[in-house]
Amino acid sequence: MAVVLLDTPFNIPIEFELAQWHQRMLAYLIDFAIQVIYLLSMSYVLIGGLEFREAQLGFVLIVLLLPTLLYPILTEFLLQGQTLGKMALGIRVVSLDGGEPELTQYMLRWFVKFFDWGFWIFALFWGNGALGFFWLCGGTILASIVLAITAKSQRLGDLAARTVVVSTRTKISVQDTIFMAINEQAYRVTFPEVMRLSDRDINTIKTVLDQAQKTGKHETCQRVALKVQEVLHIESTLYPDQFLEKVMADYNYLSTREN
Repeated sequence: MAVVLLDTPFNIPIEFELAQWHQRMLAYLIDFAIQVIYLLSMSYVLIGGLEFREAQLGFVLIVLLLPTLLYPILTEFLLQGQTLGKMALGIRVVSLDGGEPELTQYMLRWFVKFFDWGFWIFALFWGNGALGFFWLCGGTILASIVLAITAKSQRLGDLAARTVVVSTRTKISVQDTIFMAINEQAYRVTFPEVMRLSDRDINTIKTVLDQAQKTGKHETCQRVALKVQEVLHIESTLYPDQFLEKVMADYNYLSTREN
């Protein structure tokens, strides 16, 4: 499987496995099926079918079209880079710095999927499903060509948002975020300087630790630990993995108390 090296905010690359073309296509088909099922079921339950009157136009836009169009961006944002289709295929969107994309990046990825928009608009408002289907097929072919010719298998939305889709075997849970449960009564902060780091920095540390656990390669942990100590002007006798976990714990504890 093809791999890609993504530069982190600490200028230390992390290796990810790129999602394969068939994984992305199957994930897309699953998501598309979910959108179609939602559209058909809601239209038949609420208005008795896809034939709606002009007076119902606002209702259709809000209840049928908007959730269908917003499905990709909402699921990716809420599920840390995964739609339901991506979750089923074990792939995820990450930023080119190795961390979770920001909302603006998700918005760019979504905005550039104008071929999807065209399908729903043609099918719903022009009553021309065939033209919408050909529009969608054209977009799929274009996306496949761009995926094939770009070094990091990026489609137009990925290029615009500076994201990439990678393979992952981990399931989405609270452990996939930078959140850590801390026992406040017994906890003692070791490195208060960690508050000079950003959420993105901590997210990168989390990614490095996860990669080390999955691959058994801990060299990157050592390099990141040394970089963090250099940036924060601190020293530690802890092993690199333990140091990074302590940094995350201190950050979580202090962030919670500030909020």
